[in-house]
Amino acid sequence: MDARIMNDRPSRPPSAGGFLIAMSLLVGTVLGFMNGQTTIGFLIGLAVGVALSVAIWLRTRG
Repeated sequence: MDARIMNDRPSRPPSAGGFLIAMSLLVGTVLGFMNGQTTIGFLIGLAVGVALSVAIWLRTRG
């Protein structure tokens, strides 16, 4: 096998956006619950988490 293929690893480990989605969901749900709008808080948290994860993905992509 070609040694170049075996050693073709990214220079940095990939960033995980799942943590941002999970924390945004939790924070959004708690804030929504405190305002009497749990579902809205959950959905806003989901949207924020996905947006942040996509931004990180685009940034690390190159």
